[in-house]
Order: sequence, then C-alpha cells, then structure tokens
Amino acid sequence: MARIAGVDVPNKHVDIALTYIFGIGRSTASEICGKLRLDKNTLINDLPPEVLNDLRKLIDTDYKVEGRLRTEIALNIKRLMDIGCYRGLRHRKGLPLRGQRTRTNARTRKGKKKTVAGKKKA
Repeated sequence: MARIAGVDVPNKHVDIALTYIFGIGRSTASEICGKLRLDKNTLINDLPPEVLNDLRKLIDTDYKVEGRLRTEIALNIKRLMDIGCYRGLRHRKGLPLRGQRTRTNARTRKGKKKTVAGKKKA
C-alpha cells in the first residue's frame, strides 16, 4: 500500500486510487496522470518507486490537499460566520445555506427530529 500525502492509497488503478486523497477527485486525478504521462490503468503497487516519488512531489507542490485544504475550508467558514453574512448565519445555526427548503427534507443539516409538545387547550 503506497502512502501519498499522508494517506494510505489502496492498490487500485492510479486515477481511482488518487481519489482517496481529500481534495483530489476524478478530473484532478486524470490531470495528474496526464502531467506525469502515467497510464490510468496501471495499479499503484506496479509503479516504480521513482515514479511514486514524482507523484508525491507533484501533489505536494501543485495541489492543496488533506490538512492544508481542510484548514482553508474551516477558515473560510469561520470568516463567513465572523462577518455575519447570510451564509455565515446559516452555518452558525446548522441549517442548509444554498436555498434548500427546511420545512421538510433538511434532516441532514438539522439533525434528529426534536419533538415539540402541542399546545394544551384549557
């Protein structure tokens, strides 16, 4: 199992294995394979050590992945909350922030249902 950007990458085709790194999707993985002239169908364990080193070097220098990317995302969200914009307020309240409805179908963001007792009639 190869280790790239602090992640144990499984022994799969190169373009699929790279997607296990946070911040690298299918298109970025294909782009990386193109830059290094790698065959996408080659398994990670079949790559020679010098090619793996080139792969590590390219990802470290040209792409923001894993810890650096997570930190940047967290800081961006914190900035939105600090300036008090609409998106920041929605983050703070734990609600959807891209215009989705909340009367129904917002359980992922809102969490488990909190039952509210009905009003008693006297």
